[in-house]
Amino acid sequence: MKEQTRSMTRADALKNREHILQIAHDAFVESGATSLNEIAKRAGVGAGTLYRHFPTREALILAVYHHDIQRLVASVPALLVQDTAVHAFRQWFATLADYIRVKHGLGDALHSPAAQEAIQGTYAPVIAALDELIRACIAEGSMREGLRAADLLLLMGFYWRAPANAEGRAQAERLMDIVLDGLAPNT
Repeated sequence: MKEQTRSMTRADALKNREHILQIAHDAFVESGATSLNEIAKRAGVGAGTLYRHFPTREALILAVYHHDIQRLVASVPALLVQDTAVHAFRQWFATLADYIRVKHGLGDALHSPAAQEAIQGTYAPVIAALDELIRACIAEGSMREGLRAADLLLLMGFYWRAPANAEGRAQAERLMDIVLDGLAPNT
């Protein structure tokens, strides 16, 4: 019985943590200056619960960023089932751009050595997910052979530099069309 109670307690703690991360993500999208107390209030938890999971603001910011990247990486198979590979590629980069905009909006909080280490730790999974998307695009004939994920990640930097408004999104889509034309197989 004690083991079942502990298991339920762990499940509740994990559920609370996931809920807090989602609320914090949404709050940071609105403003990188949202306070931890405001996040706790929005999440419907006490400050003690928030601080038990995330003892510092930096810890919460890093956890949100890591959680977002994990979800993005894990989304690749579902994206590839839902539509064409090239559409999945487009959608994946639009989401990555949104996450990076949030990260950049958090400024100094992401320049500590611990933050840089955490960000570097997400690079390999992002490259692996991008490589999977590229292979799928090559298989469907929408991209040419020989493309490298790290090169495309660097190339696609325009996407998160475009403003997060309607005009910026339209510009990013036009640039994506140009990039995809350049990545297409030679005919």
